[in-house]
Amino acid sequence: MNGAPGNKPNYQLKHLLVGHELGAVSVKFSPGGAWLASASADSSIKIWDPQSGKLIRTLKGHDKGCSDVAWEQRDRYLCSASDDRTLKLWNAVTGECLKTLEGHTNYVVCCNFNPQGNRLVSGSFDETVRVWDVREGTCIKVLPAHSDPVTAVDFNRDGTLIVSSSYDGLCRIWDSNSGQCLKTLIDETNPPVSFVRFSPNGRFILTGTLDHKLKLWDFEKSKCVKQYEGHVNEHFCLFAAFITADTKGKWVVCGSEDNSIFLWDLNKKEASCLWSLQHSLYHCRYTGCRSPCTGKLPVCCCWCVGMHLKYFLTTGCMLCIVSSTCALNHQNALSAPLQYHRG
Repeated sequence: MNGAPGNKPNYQLKHLLVGHELGAVSVKFSPGGAWLASASADSSIKIWDPQSGKLIRTLKGHDKGCSDVAWEQRDRYLCSASDDRTLKLWNAVTGECLKTLEGHTNYVVCCNFNPQGNRLVSGSFDETVRVWDVREGTCIKVLPAHSDPVTAVDFNRDGTLIVSSSYDGLCRIWDSNSGQCLKTLIDETNPPVSFVRFSPNGRFILTGTLDHKLKLWDFEKSKCVKQYEGHVNEHFCLFAAFITADTKGKWVVCGSEDNSIFLWDLNKKEASCLWSLQHSLYHCRYTGCRSPCTGKLPVCCCWCVGMHLKYFLTTGCMLCIVSSTCALNHQNALSAPLQYHRG
């Protein structure tokens, strides 16, 4: 691990999670922290016990590789997005597929539940954002959101807003009830946007772009208030996350195409990298975190090396990171949008 000494986590390897037959492309802790779900290019979703590292169950049903997985707030259900153009709703306890959501006309790239758990948002290679009724399994809104593949979607903390990002260089904020576009954010140089997420307090959005930058936006003012640099990102969708429950501070964390993980202090005025961790053989593709209610659970850092997940331990809150090169030869939604963008 590199970086200035002092206020920084100290990661140690806890588990190597083995099971996927192709690269893992998304990893998500359940909101309560009891489970860890991984989605893979092998078309399966696996649920792990993050404390023991044991595989709990494997969910199979997609015809092609999975691109994303998302949990609802009670840890009981999850959703998977796939290249087979569908989303599937699963009972995480029994492993039963409850519903298959059909409507997208191309690869489904991303998905997320609203905080209430009764709505789901998805983004696709077909350039649309769809809003779904979870109970009925029906699409209730189709938003003609972008002119290139949609790369990420997210609800804000009360579920009233949706944000979407795309390789067309735009981030759009939508009223989740009316489907009206309330605001469009665009960078001056208009690089492809590979990631977007609301901040935990709902006041900001964090974007990742294919010019090696993360930006924190005050979306009400359409103003970029902070820019994070140091990582390498010009080819793939590298997801980033907020860490807000660590007793040592609040951070922004992101993977990098030079096999590193970067972390920046969220509270500092300057946006210099606090530290970087270089431990992977492959690109770090996905980062995420979980903020436990107690603030006393361990931070877990997990990423995929080839077909495996590595799981690291420190103190404070949960963090997970995925990297893989397997997806380079697989037409899944994390690699395909780049090929599309380049024509």
